[in-house]
Amino acid sequence: MTTKLTRPELVCPAGTPAALRTAVEAGADAVYCGFQNATNARNFPGLNFTPEEMEQSIVYAHEHNAKVLLAANTFPPAGKTQLWKQAIDDAVHFGIDAIIIADIGIAHYTKTKYPEQRLHLSVQAGAPSVEAIKYYCEEFGIRRVVLPRILTIPEIKALHDEIPCEIESFIFGNHGLMAEGRCSLTNYATGQSTNMDGVCSSASHVKYEEDKNHNLTTKLGEFTIDCFTCDQNAGYPTICKGRYKVPHKEDPYYAFEEPISLNLANLLPELMIAGVTALKIEGRQRSRAYVKAVVSAWRQAVDNIMVGENPKLADLLAFTEGHKQTQGAFESKRWR
Repeated sequence: MTTKLTRPELVCPAGTPAALRTAVEAGADAVYCGFQNATNARNFPGLNFTPEEMEQSIVYAHEHNAKVLLAANTFPPAGKTQLWKQAIDDAVHFGIDAIIIADIGIAHYTKTKYPEQRLHLSVQAGAPSVEAIKYYCEEFGIRRVVLPRILTIPEIKALHDEIPCEIESFIFGNHGLMAEGRCSLTNYATGQSTNMDGVCSSASHVKYEEDKNHNLTTKLGEFTIDCFTCDQNAGYPTICKGRYKVPHKEDPYYAFEEPISLNLANLLPELMIAGVTALKIEGRQRSRAYVKAVVSAWRQAVDNIMVGENPKLADLLAFTEGHKQTQGAFESKRWR
């Protein structure tokens, strides 16, 4: 492996201040997190940061040579942008390193009021093409784009050669094959929107029902999402990863995607050669144990490559969804 590669930034999740400290201690170059409200796409009870916690966490990260990125990556309802503007104002005041945005109105607000503030384009914006990315760069001064998980490595390389900004790519965590930033299934089932409320399968709408044989039915709102026998592990109810009965199939099946996690360990050198500036780990809703193990493993893998060694990535199967992993579309388009 050549040593001429540019060292990529390892961007890691933090759902709480404690997880942020864990990520930094494990070797994160940057940590992304959100406020405790609808401005971020992981708006769950018990997660995220108060303004005071955000300010303190930025100070901590900077003292340990790490960056903090604010996820302000949901879409405000028409005429109700004040919450998003306040999040931007607070983050800039606290010294945030970059803001991850999706909505063009919030992008315009930030660029106009804080022209020196670094902006990253969220995967929620769903910008996979040269034309779309150039538009965001020219209009809002976007410095980095987080690519949707639908592109092959040759396609990423082609983008890199044409666009005027950095590239951030997911390497581990949620597979996310739905039209990112445009999923309306949960909104249909619960009335809460992933895109505007930051909630996918909110806990208040999740139900587990057990029968006399200890089989488990999981529901989201009034919709049955899946059924599990007593010897199977029940997954968290999300519509896109549920099993359904349909007339032309005898058994229930995964209509959208099977519970599985992305793991690009074997493609890491190719991603770096393709020009990926930042490597992103998904999992703000996951535990500190997940953060410590996953961040440490990827830190070691990147460091190995940078000194000309093969990446030695620890076995992370225990931290994957459904204990299954995939390279998804990054290697080919042949996913189900």
